[in-house]
Amino acid sequence: MGEDLGQLKYKRVLLKLSGEILRNPDTGDCICPKVVATMAANVQSVAALGCQVAIVLGGGNIFRGASGEASGIDRISGDHMGMLSTVINALALQNGLEKIGIATRVMTAIEMPKVAEPFILRRAVRHLEKGHVIILAGGTGNPYFSTDTAAALRASEIQADVLLKATKVDGVYTADPKLDPTAVRYDHLTYQTALARRIRVMDATAFALCMENSIPIIVFDFFEPHAFERVVTGSKIGTLVHDEPGA
Repeated sequence: MGEDLGQLKYKRVLLKLSGEILRNPDTGDCICPKVVATMAANVQSVAALGCQVAIVLGGGNIFRGASGEASGIDRISGDHMGMLSTVINALALQNGLEKIGIATRVMTAIEMPKVAEPFILRRAVRHLEKGHVIILAGGTGNPYFSTDTAAALRASEIQADVLLKATKVDGVYTADPKLDPTAVRYDHLTYQTALARRIRVMDATAFALCMENSIPIIVFDFFEPHAFERVVTGSKIGTLVHDEPGA
C-alpha cells in the first residue's frame, strides 16, 4: 500500500459494525456475500498483524426493534427479534472468516448452544489470547439496549484498548456532509466537547460507558482501503474521541 504501518498501537480492539453495512445495495437482500467477503478480508489483514479482534455486529439489515414498535410490534418482542438478527449476521461473518482460514468463535448473550457459545468473559478473553476472532452477538441479552451499548459494554468487559466504530463515513462531522457541503470533519474530540455540542457519536448509554471507563472511540470508514490496518497501527484516520488531557 506504500505506507509503513509500523507497530500495533492497539493490541486488543472492539470493532462495532452496523448490520446495515451487510445489505446488498443492488438487490436489497439482507446479506451480501461480497460485502461479507470484504469485511472478512479486512479483519484478516488486522489479525495477521497480531491484533486481538472482537466484533459486535448490529442487526438493522434484518430487523430493528425500535422500528418494529412503530409497526405495532411490542418493543420487548421487537428487541428480542433484533437480537436474534445479530446472531444471523454473526454466523454469516463467521462463515466468511472461516472460508479464508481465520479461527472464529461466535458468542451470544442469549444462549443457543447448537449454533454458538454463550458469552462468558473468561472464555472470550482466552479465545482472544489464542488469536481467535470473536463475534459477540445477541446484544446485551436485554431489551431497550442498542448494539452500540452492547459494543461499549463488551469493550469494557474485555478491556479493549479502543472501540472502533466502523461506518461508511470517514469520521464525525460538524454537520451531515451529505446535506451540508461546508461540514468539517473533526480529527479528534473529547468526550466533554462531544456532549457539550450534542454530537451524536454513539447512543447516550454507550457513550457514557466509554467515557466512564476511559475507552477511546475511533469513528472511521471501514471500506476505505487498508483503513482498519491503519487505525490499529496508530495512523491518523477518522475521528478520535477521548478523555480531556490529564483527566
